[in-house]
Amino acid sequence: MQTDFNALSVFAMVAEEKSFRRAADRMGVTRSAVSQTIRKLEATLGIALVSRTTRSLALTEAGERLYADVAPALSGMQAAIESTGNLQGRPRGVLRLAVSSIAESFLSGALLAAFAESNPEVKLHITVTDEELDIVAEGYDAGVRLGEVIAQDMIAVPVSAKQRQLVVAAPAYLERFGTPAHPRELSGHRCIGWRISPHVPPYRWEFAEDGKEFSVVVADTITTTDMSLMIRLAVAGAGISFGMEDSFRAAIDRGELVTVLEKYCPYFPGFYLYYPSRRNMAPKLRALIDHLRRPG
Repeated sequence: MQTDFNALSVFAMVAEEKSFRRAADRMGVTRSAVSQTIRKLEATLGIALVSRTTRSLALTEAGERLYADVAPALSGMQAAIESTGNLQGRPRGVLRLAVSSIAESFLSGALLAAFAESNPEVKLHITVTDEELDIVAEGYDAGVRLGEVIAQDMIAVPVSAKQRQLVVAAPAYLERFGTPAHPRELSGHRCIGWRISPHVPPYRWEFAEDGKEFSVVVADTITTTDMSLMIRLAVAGAGISFGMEDSFRAAIDRGELVTVLEKYCPYFPGFYLYYPSRRNMAPKLRALIDHLRRPG
């Protein structure tokens, strides 16, 4: 069987965009050209790769499997082409990053603004998401997450100091309902929880005592997928909340929130930029790594 590798690239673009039209726009071709290429690839393989209606598009089981297999190879080839084509090593092109919403220091603006100014030929496409993504399969150059949840086969570069999660509440709430002396007492309080999406359980409230880690199940009075709303509700006295110290820092410094149970909240490794091991790293990603490692 003779494989058309250009057709695989077109298929990967369709898989990423979940749309013939958007894939065609990215490649600068017509929608019909994309559709015809996919039909020929399906005919060559003898199996349907894409299930489409007038309103939606999804990969079939065979399509999902093919995309998972070819995406890393295509990404590696693209990096090799960019590296080879850029003989002077000038960073250029689109740098796609998937960044956790709670990576406050990375998303603060200053770091990325300085990188963009130093690398004017690099376009930054940043997706802020807390979903567990396969960055290779999803077409990202790198991601930023807490070190403890990064796969071991990834290369990781620290982008923050050590982190910790804190329990916080408005002073008015504590005056009204009392201050818990131990994490287990949280079950008797109104609590505000955060979750990645409506279909995922709320974030666990994790602590440590005498070197042993444990989690507490709280009865969330309110849960939300919006971290900023969670903070505003805590400031408004709606209950006790739990999250990254950096997320609460501004409200704590203003006196709108106070911390409780700090001795049960240990530090842990912070956020890392992570990416797959590649012999031919694109200059745009190398430039970002070098920027992160620069003192100050």
